[in-house]
Amino acid sequence: MTNRGIYTTFNHVVERSVYLSGLFGSLADPVRRDILRRLIHAQYTVSQIASKYSISLAAIAKHITVLEKAKLVTKQKRGKEQIVSIVPQAIRDASYYLKQYEVLWNNRFEELDRIFEEEL
Repeated sequence: MTNRGIYTTFNHVVERSVYLSGLFGSLADPVRRDILRRLIHAQYTVSQIASKYSISLAAIAKHITVLEKAKLVTKQKRGKEQIVSIVPQAIRDASYYLKQYEVLWNNRFEELDRIFEEEL
């Protein structure tokens, strides 16, 4: 592999890490998780989303911006309104990442069960 190939691979790993950090960081907030839960069922304007919370429109707009930077939602302008939609690929990416750990831990638990059974 050339140095260029190593550099490209390294950049991909770093970019992927930054993407996942942003994705999971944005999911750390309960308001943002609730916004995503609502968007699973339909698209909403920023105003419609804000009407469901007891915080300001500006605060909701900031939450949506965080979700957008994490590539969890997209916004489209329709007239004067911003329509917010969920991006299923980002959810699949998070699920795939977590699934790897699920497989790892299931294998470890199975090995632990096997050891315990041998001890009995």
